[in-house]
Amino acid sequence: QVQLGESGGGLVQAGGSLRLSCAASGRTSSRYTMGWFRQAPGKEREFVVAITWSGITYYAGSVKGRFTISRDNAKNTVSLQMNSLKPEDTAVYYCAARNQFTGSSSARSYDYWGQGTQVTVSS
Repeated sequence: QVQLGESGGGLVQAGGSLRLSCAASGRTSSRYTMGWFRQAPGKEREFVVAITWSGITYYAGSVKGRFTISRDNAKNTVSLQMNSLKPEDTAVYYCAARNQFTGSSSARSYDYWGQGTQVTVSS
């Protein structure tokens, strides 16, 4: 079992930046792929970005060039640097872990989820 905890959400003006962090605890010996998803009110959860244990990254087109994911395997943490934020980035952001070596944009393929952190971008 793996527990995930997100931090770093908040309110920011359009064009600003935020950095989200996710800390994993529990059975962290496996080489999980980590992902970030987001869910806006009234919308389905959508894929944002994923990073494999070896550092291969996968970005959704809507965030490519603005968001950057990174991970520290020794500390069991993953971070999401979000720049040039837009009002449409407003959502609850979830950290997720997948017990596979490959990345995936499918939420159903992730085994563990955090509670989420709110990101609000004002216009």
